[in-house]
Amino acid sequence: MSKTEKTEQPEPSRRRFLHLLWGGLGFIALAELVGVGIAFFRPRASSTQEDNADNLMEVGPVESFAPGSVTAFVRGQFYLSRLKEGGFLAISRRCTHLGCTVPWVSKENKFICPCHGSSFDIAGNVVSPPAPRALDLYPVTIENNIITVDISRKIKRNRFNKSQAAYPARN
Repeated sequence: MSKTEKTEQPEPSRRRFLHLLWGGLGFIALAELVGVGIAFFRPRASSTQEDNADNLMEVGPVESFAPGSVTAFVRGQFYLSRLKEGGFLAISRRCTHLGCTVPWVSKENKFICPCHGSSFDIAGNVVSPPAPRALDLYPVTIENNIITVDISRKIKRNRFNKSQAAYPARN
């Protein structure tokens, strides 16, 4: 071979091109998987005082809710249930079976899940399965006859007990 002759390099074959393409795509997929894993294990930023203020919902004065009534609060995704004895519960709208939104059916005086038929009484106790436990609660406080619900903390429970309800101060 002389210096003037150029050595011809073979053009890349289709097979070689596809191997490079699949290798590149595999590398990109692996990088995305690693990114998701890192994001999953990274701790969340702690909430500030301002965030906590947004999570407290003032729902109204005690006298606005009749004993034995249930009032829906769409923004907070809960029902405020006033028990016949006068206590208040902020009950989550999510079924404990599969998370469907559970409406209050006033004609039957219970919450009935449209997905699988679970039903719950006014305190959120399971009346008929397949729900495994009572509906979750949000903490309720009553100060100066005004009811406030903390929608940042969900309380899981198995059954209702009287200590879970918030009662207005007796005058």
